[in-house]
Amino acid sequence: MDKLHQDHRFIEALLKNDGRVVQEIYDKFAGKIKRYIINNSGSENDAADIMQEALIDIYQQAKYKSFKLSCPFEPFLLLVCKRKWLNELKKRSILPVTKIDDALLVIGEDVFAEAELLEKQDEEAKRFTLMFERLGDRCKEIISESLKGDAQELVAEKLGVTYGYLRKKKSECMAALIKLIK
Repeated sequence: MDKLHQDHRFIEALLKNDGRVVQEIYDKFAGKIKRYIINNSGSENDAADIMQEALIDIYQQAKYKSFKLSCPFEPFLLLVCKRKWLNELKKRSILPVTKIDDALLVIGEDVFAEAELLEKQDEEAKRFTLMFERLGDRCKEIISESLKGDAQELVAEKLGVTYGYLRKKKSECMAALIKLIK
């Protein structure tokens, strides 16, 4: 069985109708959902409705299908709300049906599959960070600076090395990181 995420407490709160934690859900996540819906042809009332419907869907999945949260709650809730809102826009014919991938509009098991994907990505990110920390200080510095998006010539100048040295050392450091990850 997949390991429960610490945010599963939100699912438990929905199942137990724990008003304090349900209020915490609204306090923490309603603002982002409201901004998303208002920025996508909706109103505050639409956002409130979508969030409430999403929480009901999650509750029903947990109660009747024994759904267990194995990823962070926030991206999962945002995903459910986004899909519900796209469905609503499609019903209102605000979005042209021909331009929407119907697979994106179905709320159901695929949302839970995406939640598992989010968990996997979270685990991979943690592994990357753990292995990154095992690199030497110079390699960490070179990779960090290189990932900021500046031109490599500027990175070399900032680090006080030649462009050729930076390219060679960055390649060696990335190879070492990949070896650690594998």
